[in-house]
Amino acid sequence: MTEYIVIANRGQYNHRIYRTIRYLGKSVKLVQNTISVEEVEKESPLGIVVGGGPYLEEIGNSGEIIKAFAGKVPILGICLGHQLMAKLFGGEVRTAEVGEYADAEIIVDDEDEILRGLAPSFRAWVSHKDEVAKLPKGFKKLAHSETCEVEAMAHESLPLYGVQFHPEVEHTPLGPEIFKNFIRICEEFSAQSR
Repeated sequence: MTEYIVIANRGQYNHRIYRTIRYLGKSVKLVQNTISVEEVEKESPLGIVVGGGPYLEEIGNSGEIIKAFAGKVPILGICLGHQLMAKLFGGEVRTAEVGEYADAEIIVDDEDEILRGLAPSFRAWVSHKDEVAKLPKGFKKLAHSETCEVEAMAHESLPLYGVQFHPEVEHTPLGPEIFKNFIRICEEFSAQSR
């Protein structure tokens, strides 16, 4: 059994997500977005991370996997994964008025479980041209920045989380805390589901 699955959507940082989770002592597998729902099911993961990538049109099976596992396994969407999650649940994604490729201050509106310990704000690396313009029904905003209204979100009742920034890179000093929070969420969810 692999504890965590990281789905790579052709983004430049996906291997860093894998390395961060592995560094935290967890069993993790980095897979391409061509993996099927059935193949993910065979792994019986505690959690799924849907990584970043350049184009919302090139997500492979990521959307099907999010839909298949929503509510069954905690899912964290990063950058493109965050945008895809918003779109799948009825939110809106648009080209950002200001494309972000820099260090930014992320202002925490609601720590929830995924941003626990990070309020009131933290520095993060942002690298994207699209952004969530409208939250999907059932989701709440957790954080914003000066140039992006939805830097993080979470579903109000399901273990679904999205972050626009990149917690996996060294330019986000507190990024490992987000992965520690996600791992704790996954382990608690698994314990409750037994």
